[in-house]
Amino acid sequence: MPRGGGPSAALRGERGWVSFTLTNTEKTAGEEVAQLYLRDPVASVVRPLKELKDFRKISLKPGESKTVTFTIDKAKLSFYNAKLKWQAEPGKFNLMVGSASDDIRLEGALELLP
Repeated sequence: MPRGGGPSAALRGERGWVSFTLTNTEKTAGEEVAQLYLRDPVASVVRPLKELKDFRKISLKPGESKTVTFTIDKAKLSFYNAKLKWQAEPGKFNLMVGSASDDIRLEGALELLP
């Protein structure tokens, strides 16, 4: 999994993207499950600290690199509010990419505009 700075974006239309490069630094072929987590820190109802929103299983040969892209749309940002209405609230979201919920390697932010 990659390390370093993360993505930052604003979602005004239908969708946005998070991309990163995954490199196998080992001497043998391997697989990695890249996972996308989102957090809505200021929602109108209490939300989880990390919500798994997408994942990809990637096979890599020794030394091989691949670009991995996750699509983020309003459906991935939506939740049931206090009135049980499915909605996405405008605001800032934390983006996290890792190989597990306790192994986050990239972090960034996304803002859903009204």
